[in-house]
Amino acid sequence: MSKKAKTDQLRAATGHAKSGQHITRITAHRPAESSDSSAPRPESTPPAELAVDNTGKTELAPVNPDDKQLDKPKKLTRAEKKAARLAQKQAEDRPIRTYFLLFRPFVAFGRYLRDSWREIRQVRWPNRKATWKMTLAVLVYCAIFMAFLLLLDALFTFVFELLLNKGN
Repeated sequence: MSKKAKTDQLRAATGHAKSGQHITRITAHRPAESSDSSAPRPESTPPAELAVDNTGKTELAPVNPDDKQLDKPKKLTRAEKKAARLAQKQAEDRPIRTYFLLFRPFVAFGRYLRDSWREIRQVRWPNRKATWKMTLAVLVYCAIFMAFLLLLDALFTFVFELLLNKGN
C-alpha cells in the first residue's frame, strides 16, 4: 500500500476525509486459516460493519454483502441540507471592520438585531394545541397559588386578631 493510500485511509478513519462523509465503514472479514492452527473455528462468520462516527462511537453490525446501498453515499434531506448550509454560512468568519467612532453604537445595535433575528429563526414555536395546554397550565397554577395566599392571609389575620384582642 502506498503512502498516499495509507494517509487517505487514516484521514477517512479519523473523519478528516475530503469527501464530506461523516461515517467511516470498516468491514471485518474472517482471516485465512493457517495450517498450524489447531483451534476450532466457527463454520461461517458473516461480514460485519464497524461504523465510526465523528464522536468516536463505534458499532458492529452484520452486513448483507448483496446490499448495493453500502456503496452509495447517504442522500441528505432538504432540512439537513439547509442546516448544513446555515452552519457553513455561520462558520465563515467575517473580518471585523473598524468604524468611525460616531457609527459604532449603530453598528453594535445592528449586530444585536441581526443576532436576535438569527436566534428567533432557530426557535421551535409551539402549535395551537400546545399553546392552549401551556396557557391552561399557567392559569391553573395561578389559581392554586392565589388560593394558597388567601388561606395564608386569612390564617395570619385570625392569629393577629387573637393576639391583639387578648391584650385588651
